[in-house]
Amino acid sequence: MEGKQLLKTLNEKEKAYVNLNLKNPKNGEYLLTVFHLIPARGLNILQAAAEVAAESSTGTTFKVKTETPFSREMNALVYKLDLKRNLVWIAYPWRLFDRPGNVQNILTYIVGNVLGMSQIKALKLLDVWFPPAMLEQYDGPSYTIDDMRKYLGVYGRPILGTIIKPKMGLTSAEYAEVCYDFWVGGGDFVKNDEPQANQDFCPYEKMVKHVKKAMDKAVKETGRKKVHSFNVSSPDFDTMIKRCELIRSAGFEPGSYAFLIDGITAGWMAVQTLRRRYPDVFIHFHRAGHGGFTRPENPIGFSVLVLSKFARLAGASGIHTGTAGIGKMKGKPEEDIVAAHNIQYFSATGHFFEQSWGKIPEKDSDAVKLASEDLAHHTILEDDEWRGVKKCCPIISGGLNPTLLKPFIEVMGNVDFITTMGAGVHAHPHGTRSGAKALIQACEAYQKGIDINEYASDHKELYEAIKFFSKKKKSKELKQAVKSERS
Repeated sequence: MEGKQLLKTLNEKEKAYVNLNLKNPKNGEYLLTVFHLIPARGLNILQAAAEVAAESSTGTTFKVKTETPFSREMNALVYKLDLKRNLVWIAYPWRLFDRPGNVQNILTYIVGNVLGMSQIKALKLLDVWFPPAMLEQYDGPSYTIDDMRKYLGVYGRPILGTIIKPKMGLTSAEYAEVCYDFWVGGGDFVKNDEPQANQDFCPYEKMVKHVKKAMDKAVKETGRKKVHSFNVSSPDFDTMIKRCELIRSAGFEPGSYAFLIDGITAGWMAVQTLRRRYPDVFIHFHRAGHGGFTRPENPIGFSVLVLSKFARLAGASGIHTGTAGIGKMKGKPEEDIVAAHNIQYFSATGHFFEQSWGKIPEKDSDAVKLASEDLAHHTILEDDEWRGVKKCCPIISGGLNPTLLKPFIEVMGNVDFITTMGAGVHAHPHGTRSGAKALIQACEAYQKGIDINEYASDHKELYEAIKFFSKKKKSKELKQAVKSERS
């Protein structure tokens, strides 16, 4: 059925949420979205799309007598269809959303009740576009990877980090000891794993105190600054703030600590609270739970790209974006790298939209210059931050090890990210310190343009890492081959 024929199937309520002749959707009035939609039995795609637009804006089950001419102006509008791919474009008047800059409120509309509607079999938000006038209302990041680079004195390479393993079970002192070993091995950045909190075997206050001592000692011995990302996710607002203040009052140098928040499970309000209360701190968005929405085989939810763009809008300094199939986590370059580039750059192409994060007209000469300088990896928006939303840093973890650093950099296409290897460091045959050295050596090989195996010939830690992880890889491939033959 063609679009014109589908229009004839709409009831009076549904017609109010469709305009396939919408002039200039990018006029600044609308937040734009693209959904993959499969209607429930008995409905065609336009009927189902109209019901989604209604439920996610002003509508309900039936047309009501209480609507007004003004309320109708707030209707979301289905403005485009791709019948072959089951795609629908919906425009949302962004005046619908809570002022000032409430990301939780937007998501309550566009991926809230609609994901549970009986009128759909599949509904996945694939891409979103924010108009410049809307960007003006939202925080965006304050403290960025550029600020972290200045603090660490690290340029021309990724920031090299780790996640302490085992993720749970170490005492506060044992945890700090592993931090110390990584830092003196040459690493830059250590993070709490996402479930770490105030467990009885690892009291939060003691953990903070011991990490501070371990960091001081490592800085003194190496002559290099270090950073630790503390999980401040909490059961309530007061406890979250108490943990932040505990860290700030522990004597850490500004720049040497970040606040990690489990953004999906703790919520967008927690993310934006941290951004607004602590604009001088790197806000680290861990996305635990995202797979329930983002996995490609899941027909309901939203994409990694959408999650990442909203994290930037909310003001996260960095968010985990996946290893693009290089590591253990589910993901492909067309998903993970597209998401990473869309939060890194001043302007980038997503799955359907080209998003400029500028708050000034795209064709303005200063906006064009910023986009050009950004692609050349120059630092932008330092003394002219009114011109756009600052960058959000991709944080890369999940099954990576020193042998996979260069392959990931090549897929990513740049080094403007933080990598946080867990077992890839701590499983080294000679322990964490040697694992950190192997990671540094792998990065040196990349920077010098030397094959990693050649570089390992006179770098024993890297040699042992290559030997160990290559053996593990071959063992895994063999098991998979046996399993495939049996099936």
